[in-house]
Amino acid sequence: MKTSFKIGTLMGIPILIHISFLIVLFLFAFVFSSVPEPVGFADVQPAILGYGLSLMLTILLFTCVLLHELGHSYFAKKYGVEINNITLFLIGGVSSMEEMPREPAQEAKMAFAGPFVSFLIGGILFGLNLVIDMMVAGYSTTIPYRLVYILASINIVLGAFNLIPAFPMDGGRILRAFFARHMNYIQATRNAANVGKFFAFLLALLGILSNPWNPWLLLIAVFVYMGASGEERSTAVTRTLENVKVKDVMSSDVISVSPEMNLEELVQFMFDHKHMGYPVIQHNVLKGIVTFTDVHKVTQLDRISTLVSDVMTRDVVTISPGDNAAEAFKVLNNNNVGRLVVMEDGEIIGILSRTDLMHTMTLLSE
Repeated sequence: MKTSFKIGTLMGIPILIHISFLIVLFLFAFVFSSVPEPVGFADVQPAILGYGLSLMLTILLFTCVLLHELGHSYFAKKYGVEINNITLFLIGGVSSMEEMPREPAQEAKMAFAGPFVSFLIGGILFGLNLVIDMMVAGYSTTIPYRLVYILASINIVLGAFNLIPAFPMDGGRILRAFFARHMNYIQATRNAANVGKFFAFLLALLGILSNPWNPWLLLIAVFVYMGASGEERSTAVTRTLENVKVKDVMSSDVISVSPEMNLEELVQFMFDHKHMGYPVIQHNVLKGIVTFTDVHKVTQLDRISTLVSDVMTRDVVTISPGDNAAEAFKVLNNNNVGRLVVMEDGEIIGILSRTDLMHTMTLLSE
């Protein structure tokens, strides 16, 4: 199922909207329409006008979030980092980058660019309100003033929140860049992640000790802790594997299946050969790849009459034997697959699974 939809392109970067964004769009509009001034429109009559203003504010807010991400993307592209897309999610915006800049100063500038854009937008909007209020009597009591005030305030808060020194916020990346000037990148990431985890612990403690207890602080704490742990793990894997070639860790003994095999036979084949996925080959031509996940979608009663060709994935993700294992790890994650077919000169020479990479990671880390 397609979960994100392209709405346009800016700076050569595809802009996507995730389906979860549609939920938050109306949810935020409801919240703003339920809160009185100065941060909402509950007092505006008729009520439909208040909801319309709230919906407009929500759209403008996520436009600012998009500009925040474009700030990151501008510097990333400047430093040669490829931006796959920017996606607006339930929790905000995310720039999908191939990798982070390797120079600490570049990473710091790229990370700070987003909050800077938010501060800039907030400052301009506050200034705009101030100038108009000096020129137009009674402007500070109008709906436009309130709309601009709320948008400006949220941008300032957004910029400040993102400077918290904890992954996955921008402040965590700025902190890592600082550490990376004095130690290797993996150790810098580990130290920055530890600061993030400590901050998450403080947030959770504050949420529990609040009277009444604050579930939002607990949710943010979990979000920060998971972000810090994920960044630490991902960086360790990528940096450890970047000097390892795919050909050195792939499985050269390629076991394939025929597209004409039925799924009942395939299940027995998987049981015999102890693998959960196989390339599908016919007349020495790669036709697709089939995994246990594909089989699991078909009921047991229908497996005899269902062929491998009916359920296999035809768009096979491949990689070259000369690529490094860190690149393979990124390809696996970006495509959300468990294994890659290794191709050379149009022929299959191996299979590289996520398990292969994890085993390699474990051996190199000892």
